[in-house]
Amino acid sequence: MKNIKKITLDGLIFNNPTFMLVLGTCPTLGLISSASSALGMGLTVVFILTLSNVIISALRKIIPNEVRIPAYIVIIATLVTFARMLLEKFLPDLYSSLGGFLALIVVNCIILGRAEAFANKHNVLESAVDGVANGLGFTWAITVMGIICEFFGAGSVFGLKIMDFSIGVFAKPAGAFLVYGLCIAIFVQIMESVQRALRVKKAKLTRESLLSANEAKEVA
Repeated sequence: MKNIKKITLDGLIFNNPTFMLVLGTCPTLGLISSASSALGMGLTVVFILTLSNVIISALRKIIPNEVRIPAYIVIIATLVTFARMLLEKFLPDLYSSLGGFLALIVVNCIILGRAEAFANKHNVLESAVDGVANGLGFTWAITVMGIICEFFGAGSVFGLKIMDFSIGVFAKPAGAFLVYGLCIAIFVQIMESVQRALRVKKAKLTRESLLSANEAKEVA
């Protein structure tokens, strides 16, 4: 259970694939001008990443080591094709907005990276949790940036008009790049502050534990 918690927190926060590892940059910069497109891409990645992790973990002892990367790509490509068919059938507007970035999920370094670094070495349950956590970590990160870019670039959020004022650069790749860089800087600073606070708290607890142990010895 402790391991599951660590995997979850790593994927969502401490090793966030977007802000900490800076993976999946292509769809991030291409889609965060719209909050809806960013959220749609994120949820699609959750679906594909989770299923690919589960399948690869289940087959990890069967797939020959020499062809593991091509095998991963075949599995991921199959899932992407299935996802494209579902989106085209039931969510045609989202399918159109994702465009060519949907097909690029096949070689998305987040999905391939988790397959090689995690699913290939862990059991099905842990791999499923890792897939969900990293997928949601990617989703919330690009959705937040999508909200920022859409708000400043079009004066709306998820297509709902908030204000008439807008800054055109935020609707373009240059604005997306700027928002991405600023979000990474802010997130890293927050994480460093949190980790520093956790280290201080741990050191304090250790000192208190040692003092309690010494007092117990003196009483004895």
